[in-house]
Amino acid sequence: MANLKEIRNRITSISSTMQITSAMKMVSAAKLKKAQDAITAMRPYAEKLTELLQNLSATLDGDAGGEFTTQREVKKVLIVAITSNRGLCGAFNTNVIKEAKSRSEYYAGKQVDIFAIGKKGNDILSKTLKVVDNQSTIFDHLSFDNVAVIAETLTQKFVSGEYDKIELIYNQFKNAATQIVQTEQFLPLAPIKSDKPVSTGDYLFEPSKEEIVLTLIPKALKTQLYKGIRDSFASEHGARMTAMHKATDNATDLRDQLKLTYNKARQAAITNEILEIVGGAEALKG
Repeated sequence: MANLKEIRNRITSISSTMQITSAMKMVSAAKLKKAQDAITAMRPYAEKLTELLQNLSATLDGDAGGEFTTQREVKKVLIVAITSNRGLCGAFNTNVIKEAKSRSEYYAGKQVDIFAIGKKGNDILSKTLKVVDNQSTIFDHLSFDNVAVIAETLTQKFVSGEYDKIELIYNQFKNAATQIVQTEQFLPLAPIKSDKPVSTGDYLFEPSKEEIVLTLIPKALKTQLYKGIRDSFASEHGARMTAMHKATDNATDLRDQLKLTYNKARQAAITNEILEIVGGAEALKG
């Protein structure tokens, strides 16, 4: 059994760790509230924009999307992996990295590059795959305008023929304890499918429907990327809050066990001292 000093040192160390994990949990909880409000407020807009694009596209020819819907033979693929800049958030980053590697294996025999958004994804994926860009600073000033610049860069890479297909991989926020890894096709735009009946009312369009669609598509792409990053941002804080909560609970259990061990060792030491004193007294009597 470890001596009393070692046990006391471990109890002190674990108590310090508990304070750190508990503080990180509270910080993540505060940040999660803001991030959750942001993604919750954005989803109705993104859904309505998608619905509007569906309604318009349903009444047009298949090639109405222009260069954004061009289907080419897939030889070069760009995977946009959205992770975080920091760790201590459970399997949040690991799940995206695993999915990115899985997709690269799916496209075996083709050129697969990584466009990293987040330091953790860049650090790990760059060891085994080719990372062509890293936009980890986007989280320092996360806004639609800043994300739009990245979306335009990705769009240009597709339009210019540098890549034949672009995919997004990110964690979709469901709640603080649940994040779902999503893989979405960014470009080319996939044929729009919807189970809901498409409203094709008698409307007058100015300018033409084709021009409206070509104007909406770039905006929809920027919104799709912004929504993915916002989802990931909220998921990160949810995952970190959950991880720190579990770490605090585990530290509490370990501290309690060590206190029990300490008390048992202390009691045994006291008992031994009493026995030694009694034995010495009996020896003096004899």
